[in-house]
Amino acid sequence: MLFGDRERLLGLYNAISGKNYQDPEELEINTLENAIYMGMKNNLSFLIDDRLSLYEHQSTVNPNMPLRFLFYISDLYFCEQRAKRACLHDHLATAARVKDLGMTTEENFYGRKALSIPIPCFVIFYNGAEPQPDRKILRLSDLYTVRMKETQLELTAVLLNINRNHNRELMEACRDLKDYAEYVDRVRKYARELPLSEAVERAITECIREGILKEFLEKNRAEVKKMSIYEYDQEKHIRMERQDAWEDGVQEGIKEGELRGRNAQLVEQIKKKLDRGKSISRIAEELEETENRIQELIREYGLDK
Repeated sequence: MLFGDRERLLGLYNAISGKNYQDPEELEINTLENAIYMGMKNNLSFLIDDRLSLYEHQSTVNPNMPLRFLFYISDLYFCEQRAKRACLHDHLATAARVKDLGMTTEENFYGRKALSIPIPCFVIFYNGAEPQPDRKILRLSDLYTVRMKETQLELTAVLLNINRNHNRELMEACRDLKDYAEYVDRVRKYARELPLSEAVERAITECIREGILKEFLEKNRAEVKKMSIYEYDQEKHIRMERQDAWEDGVQEGIKEGELRGRNAQLVEQIKKKLDRGKSISRIAEELEETENRIQELIREYGLDK
């Protein structure tokens, strides 16, 4: 939402790439309309100076991002003319416009002439609660079931931690990003002691008063509040699901451990009774188990050898 504005997006791109573009009109936003992969929507894709950048904002770390980016970039590179698969943000995009952006169409994809395509760049902006380094590389090859020194298909994505006090150099180069990190940090801090709606309202009011995203928050206050509440609730829900899954795993581990302990004790008793020459039926009776159960344990633990 914040970086949907061309001028702000250009400032963010300059900070990441080290470039110094001044004209926002040079930047072509070509986000795929309604493109959702694995339940999450791509935030932004845009083209400038034959460089195709795909930016994704996340509050949870997703190791599958390289694969999602692969699907997404494939659709961007291969854009059909049919309206149902229009690839540009503008629904009225034409084949000529697609060509202007350096993409391909159904007509020229199978031609003999080598195509020219823009070089891609994949960036994930992370601001979740789980600790992460300032910078982290995610690779498509990490998802392969077979690991090799060299792979014929690789895609790397850069994860940047944009929480407060992370990536300081980047934050100083992009004031909007720094202010956004400050705003998110305040929402989280106040949400620990206030109802979420009040926490968001307090963060917005303070930021406006202190000149943090002042113009943006004043102009979009209601929408920002609504989105902040939704995103925080979603982030909290994901954390709770993970915690529940972890606790379930611990409980399952305890149950499995108890079962293994009982089995080990039972097997030891069976072994001693077998050594004394007792029959299966007699052992089952003494241990209050079925004969089938005793025979099963004897086979499983090799007591019949």
